[in-house]
Amino acid sequence: MNLSKYAKVFDIGLQNTFVYRWNFLLRSLFGLVPLAGSVLIWKAIFSQRGADVAGYDYKAMVWYFLLTTLVDNLITPTEDEWQIAADIREGQINAFLVKPFNYLGYRFSLYASYRLLYTIMTLAPVAVLVWFFRGFVVLPASPVTWMLTGVSLAMAGLIQFFIAYSLAMMAFWILEISTIVFILYSFEYFLSGQTFPLDIMPAWIQSTLRILPFSYELFFPISIFLGKVRGGDLWSGLAIQTGWLLITWFAAHTMFSRGVRHYQAVGG
Repeated sequence: MNLSKYAKVFDIGLQNTFVYRWNFLLRSLFGLVPLAGSVLIWKAIFSQRGADVAGYDYKAMVWYFLLTTLVDNLITPTEDEWQIAADIREGQINAFLVKPFNYLGYRFSLYASYRLLYTIMTLAPVAVLVWFFRGFVVLPASPVTWMLTGVSLAMAGLIQFFIAYSLAMMAFWILEISTIVFILYSFEYFLSGQTFPLDIMPAWIQSTLRILPFSYELFFPISIFLGKVRGGDLWSGLAIQTGWLLITWFAAHTMFSRGVRHYQAVGG
């Protein structure tokens, strides 16, 4: 595989993002607004319930949501599925079917460029928030924890990307994928840990969530960083996350292959 062409796509992705830099900057900044809402809501909850909610005090809860904001900015795809679906509907994908260019590699290069810039743009305001809540911050002491968190974050980002890519492949069969995307992302938002830490839920629900992909998209890597998952649970969790990475990659590859056989080129 000639990686230089994908490096060029990555560079083009960076340039395209800078064309709309003000829109990009505003989206980055206002993406932090939900964090303020979460902090205020949980402050009200702790003022009513006392000092502890399922093992979290107020400081631990604020630190958790600071981490979810940072991780979400770092790895979550933004509009990738809509752009891919548009390529299929409008016939722009035709160019990739007649050239030695892997479309999955092309889209991943664009995803990586966008996430890099989005992370850089939000790093400063997130750093300000972390400094403001510096009394709430507890960093891991072990280098192994940092390393395993990085590995888990990389897999979480790939799982999210492959899911978005697979959803977009539905455009080979149906013109409008928005309903399917909305349904899946509603489950994803609720069950990935963005709304609340999943370990405050009843034990039977947590057991079910451990075998689904959603918790491995956000909650699991954060739990590693916070030291809330250790020993056998840590290694089994990494094994399950690896399994979902392979499953979502296979789904993305298979749906593209079958979609191309079903595809009737239009436009472009």
